[in-house]
Amino acid sequence: MTTHLASVLLVSPSDKFYKSMIKLLPETSYSPLFFAEDACGARRVMLEHCIDLVVINAPLTDDLGTRLAADICSESSAGVLMFTKSEYFSEIFAKLAPMGVFVIPKPTSAQIISSAMLTLFGVHERFRKTEKKAASVGEKMKEIQTVNRAKMLLIEHKGMTEPQAHRFIEKQAMDSCTGKMAIAEEIIRTYLGDG
Repeated sequence: MTTHLASVLLVSPSDKFYKSMIKLLPETSYSPLFFAEDACGARRVMLEHCIDLVVINAPLTDDLGTRLAADICSESSAGVLMFTKSEYFSEIFAKLAPMGVFVIPKPTSAQIISSAMLTLFGVHERFRKTEKKAASVGEKMKEIQTVNRAKMLLIEHKGMTEPQAHRFIEKQAMDSCTGKMAIAEEIIRTYLGDG
């Protein structure tokens, strides 16, 4: 079950491809949809919008599609699904699968496409949640470092012990209804003029 709508970029020189894909991407799960005819147009869309999933119908007019897929994987967290002609499948799969690109030979069934999109979005969601969790851990580490720096300044300038400095920061945070980080930053500004 998806937690939010997935924005999708469809990259293909073929209108027929767009029409068939739109039928497989219900608005209740996939929205907004963006379209590009070639790699250049796809790169422009990627720069202008936050894209969750990219579907490439290879070959493109200005690129086989492999360079675009590899670049998207290395420069963003978007999931990438690439359709390629059956005769090129093994070669392209060997090159792109290790990068995380989901490669499917053409022609294929609507069921396989729908399953691939759901799987790709599920993997994307896990990656997004992991990134969010890592950012949260990073913020917590920054708070700990800032509070420790403030405690050292209180020890140095006020002659407090470490437990006294810790209690002082906690009490100030409770009394002012703010977080320890805000109090620590104020202490740092007071004694060092920075934060």
